[in-house]
Amino acid sequence: MTEAAVPPEHSPESDFPAHRHGKRLSPKTALAVGSIGIVFGDIGTSPIYAFRETFVGPHPLTLDTLHVLGVLSLIFWAMTLIVSIQYVTILMQADNKGQGGSLALVALISRSLSKSRYAWITVLLGVFATSLFYGDSMITPAISVLSAVEGLTVVQAGLEPLVLPIALVLLISLFMIQKRGTAKVGALFAPVMIVYFTVIAVLGTIQIVQNPGVLVALNPWYAVQFFLTDKMLGFLALGSVVLAVTGSEALYSDMGHFGRGPLRLSWFGFVMPCLLLNYFGQAAMIISLDSAAAAEAIENPFFILAPEFLRFPLVILATAATFIASQAVISGAFSITHQAMQLGFIPRLSILHTSETEAGQIYIPFVNWALLVAVLLLVVTFGNSSSLASAYGIAVTGAMLIDTCLMAVLLIAVWKWRWLAAVPVIVLFFIVDGAFFAANVPKIPDGGWFPLLVGAIIFTLLTTWAKGRTLMRERMAEVALPIEIFAKSARNSAARVPGTAVFMASNFGGVPSALLHNIKHNKVLHERVVVLTVLIADEPYIDQDRRYEVKDMGDGFYRMVLHYGFMDETDVPLALKDADLCGGSFDMMQTSFFLSRQTLLSSQNPAMPVWRERIFAWMLRNAATAMEFFRLPTNRVVELGSQVEI
Repeated sequence: MTEAAVPPEHSPESDFPAHRHGKRLSPKTALAVGSIGIVFGDIGTSPIYAFRETFVGPHPLTLDTLHVLGVLSLIFWAMTLIVSIQYVTILMQADNKGQGGSLALVALISRSLSKSRYAWITVLLGVFATSLFYGDSMITPAISVLSAVEGLTVVQAGLEPLVLPIALVLLISLFMIQKRGTAKVGALFAPVMIVYFTVIAVLGTIQIVQNPGVLVALNPWYAVQFFLTDKMLGFLALGSVVLAVTGSEALYSDMGHFGRGPLRLSWFGFVMPCLLLNYFGQAAMIISLDSAAAAEAIENPFFILAPEFLRFPLVILATAATFIASQAVISGAFSITHQAMQLGFIPRLSILHTSETEAGQIYIPFVNWALLVAVLLLVVTFGNSSSLASAYGIAVTGAMLIDTCLMAVLLIAVWKWRWLAAVPVIVLFFIVDGAFFAANVPKIPDGGWFPLLVGAIIFTLLTTWAKGRTLMRERMAEVALPIEIFAKSARNSAARVPGTAVFMASNFGGVPSALLHNIKHNKVLHERVVVLTVLIADEPYIDQDRRYEVKDMGDGFYRMVLHYGFMDETDVPLALKDADLCGGSFDMMQTSFFLSRQTLLSSQNPAMPVWRERIFAWMLRNAATAMEFFRLPTNRVVELGSQVEI
């Protein structure tokens, strides 16, 4: 999961190099080149540890030709079925106004199933997939950076004590630079990753040329033969093989940034061939060695591929690649959090915009520091990349299985595929993704419990916030005075003062409590009173001509609704400056914003369990204020409190 999507008015091809050797690249090619640096870092760094883990992981395999070719065939067909067919070919066809990812897919499906009583199931699946992503975003930087730095032990065995400190310093540095934004660093991503993919492809090709017989693993029979020979070990090996396709969901999630065409071009035309050449090269090298040398090489085959004098530069290059892969995941965590906030699953958090021109370049301090603490604890606790690999697969395969469930709903309920066409596709991917997930279940005691625990905690928090927020709005709506009645009764009940008052309201029909408290205690009304509600749609962007909805209720009272997509930036002052509505333009120096701050009271008959009510109250107290979230000017905001029971 990954970089935040770019609004439609932005031209993303301007961000990436458009010239090569004096010739201008087509926009599609320029985007394809740019995507190599941002999207493919996670799956691109998998060769560092994926092939190795199938032989030295929790369930080691015999180092012979049968098992090497069997594992290699599994990797090839996993990459073909899951990445190339499921994500790149099928799911990329499912875009919510150009956007991809679990939440965008859920929003797309929900619109089609809005009248169905089963629509809530797809929402819960999407929320759980999002919850698992946070576990994944903690493990990815830890395992990627640690596995690359471990390459130092191949260069010089005596450097092993330095691996952990160097990895910790790199990870701390990675999270420290987040607040500066990724725009400038991002310009270097594509060239570095292109060099990285080219180098690993060349190293793999050298070994394949020396032992071309390894190419027979393209035949799926070698994977079948592996299973027939070692049924249980073959099944458990899937738990490590899946590491080769981690990051495949990033292709779908980043579709809005680059478009399906450029992503498909870069995947099929460059990234997939480079990865396969490296995996086949690792296998060719292992097969060509005697048993003693193979046993030593399998401890780090990725780095052993390189001649001895090139191993240290390869460690540096691999470390840079893992740094980039980690950056993409962290940016993805910011993007997913922003989407979840807009859709009402996460309380408002402080968001800093790191670019004056790109709305997608955001930094969320709470998420950044929470991820840093979790990553450092993971590295110190697990100690090496092999141990972390046990924790890695369960989150990835769980998210893939959920995506398959959502894909099944998509094919049948949204795209209306015929059953004869849909069922074979759905069954195939349920078998494939289900097998990978089941193979990772035995890893739970060895570390797989971590992402499941993180996912369960975050799922509880997200659903508790969504439920509590709905209940609180319902309670407030029950006692709210209709705005039309209030406007008529308030005409002569208070003195009018110059200026504009904007009262933020979460409910569409009722009077905000801040407005009631203001007239009750201050006994004044501004010449122009605007009751403003911000509504987030289940589509990524709302066009400017659909942004505003205004109703004139007479005597200076107006009802305004601002419509935003879940990827839009909710900048209320900017929207008001651009609007010549509600009786004239808005002068921010003559406009005051009134906010209601609710305090939750215990109810004798709570609508949800007491423990969840306490969690919701804690989240409500610690949420960022509407002033920060809607980017209201600090010197023009007045907050008035109220109490509510749920």
